Amino acid sequence: MKSIEALLKKHDGDPNRIIQILTEIQHEHNYLPREVLETVSQRLKIPFSKIYSIATFYAAFSLEPRGEHSVMVCTGTACFVRGAANVLRRAEDRLCVKAGHTTADRRFTLETVNCLGACALAPIVVVDGHYHGQTNVTKVDTILDQYEQGKEDTAAPAAAGLRGEA
Repeated sequence: MKSIEALLKKHDGDPNRIIQILTEIQHEHNYLPREVLETVSQRLKIPFSKIYSIATFYAAFSLEPRGEHSVMVCTGTACFVRGAANVLRRAEDRLCVKAGHTTADRRFTLETVNCLGACALAPIVVVDGHYHGQTNVTKVDTILDQYEQGKEDTAAPAAAGLRGEA
């Protein structure tokens, strides 16, 4: 990681920029390591409890190591009715991890989300921001194969506000 000192200097040591600072730390590590947060707390003279409350308030931050790839399965009503439970179960089986956790090799973090606002594409899986619509159990394997084999660039570019394939 860039030194904490360089990061804080970039933000003029301004405690009011804590969200930006945490965002950069999250981007660098894929989570917020406790020892880094403690250093930031000391350098900016912000109580650790305040930094911790910010880090736990925003869903974009994680205090646990996250995977290289983020896999989200929508479990909202439209997705659920169209088989999201089976899609999620297949993703869990394939990755050998339950939703809300990261694989042992830190390649994938599997999560559920209540709604992605793309109900016409239900059920939907989002990997690293790429939307994969009308997903079924078989398609889960195809999607994850792309990322396991390093071919994630094959997902379609953004279209109509959504990224991925319809």
